[in-house]
Amino acid sequence: MTPAQRMQQRLENLQTHLKKENPVLVAIVERYKKLDVIAHKMGLLEPGESYATRISWWPLISVLGTFSAGKSSFINSYLGMKLQDTGNQAVDDRFTVISYSSDEASRTLPGLALDGDPRFPFYQISEEIEQVTQGEGSKIDNYLQMKVVPSEALRGKILIDSPGFDADEQRKSTLKLTDHIIDLSDLVLVLFDARHPEPGAMQDTLEHLVKGAQRRNDSSKFLFILNQIDTSAKEDNLESIVASWHKALVQCGLSTGRFYVMFNTDLAVPVENQGVWDRYLAKRDADYKEVTQRMDEINVERVYRIIGNLESLSNQIEQQAVPQIKQARSRWRKRVMIFDGLAMGLVTAGFGALAWSTGWLQQWFTNPLALLSDWFSLAILIAFIVLLMFIHFVIRKWSVKGIAKSLEKETAYGNVAAAFTKGTRSWVSIFRSNPTGWSGRVSGKLSAIRNDVDQFVQKLNDNFSSPSGKND
Repeated sequence: MTPAQRMQQRLENLQTHLKKENPVLVAIVERYKKLDVIAHKMGLLEPGESYATRISWWPLISVLGTFSAGKSSFINSYLGMKLQDTGNQAVDDRFTVISYSSDEASRTLPGLALDGDPRFPFYQISEEIEQVTQGEGSKIDNYLQMKVVPSEALRGKILIDSPGFDADEQRKSTLKLTDHIIDLSDLVLVLFDARHPEPGAMQDTLEHLVKGAQRRNDSSKFLFILNQIDTSAKEDNLESIVASWHKALVQCGLSTGRFYVMFNTDLAVPVENQGVWDRYLAKRDADYKEVTQRMDEINVERVYRIIGNLESLSNQIEQQAVPQIKQARSRWRKRVMIFDGLAMGLVTAGFGALAWSTGWLQQWFTNPLALLSDWFSLAILIAFIVLLMFIHFVIRKWSVKGIAKSLEKETAYGNVAAAFTKGTRSWVSIFRSNPTGWSGRVSGKLSAIRNDVDQFVQKLNDNFSSPSGKND
């Protein structure tokens, strides 16, 4: 089975599942398929790749943070059961995908359960890990595990608990997985330990997470949480601690977003000043309610996210990929023409000097027909033309490599460098301005996809609002 056939089968399986879980999304998968066709023809996607597999079709919440930030305690509180081990030390060094189970018992499954199941967001992630760190792809169980639990809070969504970001021998692969999770998640909870009020100690972690947030158009899905804030109640300096973390965010380049404050009420030790403690409890309860409300509403956000991603991709192809490739082709054309002129000029001058010194050129001017009837002279002329063509194609190929290196290889909308390279094959004229696979007709297809997106959004909105004020 070819990669393209495997992908087709995977998308069909996805649609079969969505028919039961959310029929609205079945039609959206079809629009992703149409977008794939355009991207494949342009070279933005390789055969066997699909935009539909670069997102999560299930509501996905990730919980990130440093060791001892209270991630496991927060998850246990949300699930209403003790699932994750807690402690000040690193108690789990793997990503844990937590999913709902109708069975009464909780179970832990190996990483292979995720790597080999296309329904989950870690399908074939071992291949990506192998590219980051050679030899680690086969050790998928060292990075991932799956837990299924009978918690109603998880019904209809997936929760991912991450290992801490503290340095270890698997840090590069861990950060690769973290970025993958962030891309797919509908909601990202980033927890920090408020017992360490100096954010400079977490600067490396903070910079990685914040830089990931600030370059995105969905940065609103990041919620920053200062956990275990109860330890500051004795000094009553909650506001100053939050302000210092806000300052750290700004220094890292993120001017938006807010910090929520939390602590485990079962483990917290109240302070003597009841007024201060009541204020801490009220703030904690309000923030906890707001965060968990966002988590509970993730199903609705998931559908809007998937539809929005479809529109975003169609816009990015037309407004970013196509202009980038056109500009690259223009640079390539100019570079080829300049070096063609220089190289061919030198070769022609050398050939002409040689031909003049042998008298061949004088004979050409006086009696060209006689030279053309001479097989040796004709062979020399043909060889000269072939040499010029060879030089041209060598320059073409050399110029492509230099320009392709300057183009983005990994973007949300595909591999721009590969798309540019596809349009520079030997039979494609350097004077063609449009990228391979792009035309006014293709632009119209993207416009049709965006129109379909608008219709999908309107249907979704009808479930929640009625601008006219009438009951349908």
